[in-house]
Amino acid sequence: MLDFRIVDKLQKLDEDIQRDQLRYHSKRVLVSKEFTFDAAHHLHAYDGKCKNLHGHTYKVVLGVSGYPDDRGLVIDFGDLKEIWKEKIEIYLDHRYLNETLPPMNTTAENMVVWIYEKLAEALQEKGFDDARVEFIRLYETPTSYAEARREWMEDE
Repeated sequence: MLDFRIVDKLQKLDEDIQRDQLRYHSKRVLVSKEFTFDAAHHLHAYDGKCKNLHGHTYKVVLGVSGYPDDRGLVIDFGDLKEIWKEKIEIYLDHRYLNETLPPMNTTAENMVVWIYEKLAEALQEKGFDDARVEFIRLYETPTSYAEARREWMEDE
């Protein structure tokens, strides 16, 4: 077991480590961030209990890939959170999805594609030209999810 110790000296940029050492490699890397939101909806053309107004605590996982910049980052997790909060969550959290989303049946399958498209659009708008959405996974319950993947979205 390693002994615990407090560092003797905190590294300083341009003294102890050079800027060209910050970027370790030039391989594509996937980063992901999870969020939750609560929302109500009901389904049209459906004969199960989901035809009635009901709610879920959804969990969404955003997967974005790209090449690390000079700092070694594909995208700052804070930037991903900002995109989520400003461009996507505002339509979802504590909302009646049948009103706030574009006309659609508010199934997890439809919603996950909408989230994919909104994230891809926001990455471009914010200047993350090298980043691309790899997948979105939307959990409607802890054991049930729908997923959209880049290869499906671009090939079809």
